[in-house]
Amino acid sequence: MQISRPLFLTLALTLVFIIEPVSAAPLPADHPCSALVKKYLTSVVQQDWKTAAVLLLPSSLDRKQKETVSVIKTAPTMTEEAQMLERFGVKEIRDLEKLTPQEFYMLDRDAWHKRINAAAEVTKRKQDTLKIDVLGLVEEKDKGYVHATVRTSQETLTDRIEELFLISFVKEGENWLIWPEMKDRPIITPLDGKAATEDKK
Repeated sequence: MQISRPLFLTLALTLVFIIEPVSAAPLPADHPCSALVKKYLTSVVQQDWKTAAVLLLPSSLDRKQKETVSVIKTAPTMTEEAQMLERFGVKEIRDLEKLTPQEFYMLDRDAWHKRINAAAEVTKRKQDTLKIDVLGLVEEKDKGYVHATVRTSQETLTDRIEELFLISFVKEGENWLIWPEMKDRPIITPLDGKAATEDKK
């Protein structure tokens, strides 16, 4: 029986997909990233920025700090620059530049929540009712990433708020750290065979 060329190509491609190994694999619930993602989200809701900061990829925090400083430096007027600095509670741009990335993250998060000015009783209610369910962990073996799908639930005085998060980890040394921008920024790898210049750098 003669096989037509289109059918042959279809069968060949099917075999390729079957033979091609899957590079992602589910991880057990007791993987370290499961506890870490719960610790991170709890610290965020508790506004414990010091704890959250050490769980985040330092290069990511450093990039955020530099981007913020650059935006302030290019403000159209001195008045606008002063207004931006005032949000952080500082008067000079060098006050932001001299901070470590972790210190900047803590200052940034604290300043943001002060601007929101949520009622204390609402914040406490959210903290007291927080529930975190890790729905699954998947490892990209060839890249060394772990991705956690997480469902959270918390209550205000009037509503229950449920959110779904995708939080990615990368290992540096012996530690798993959260790469907050992985789902928002591209990972760029040169095609000339040189080392990858991923956007975490």
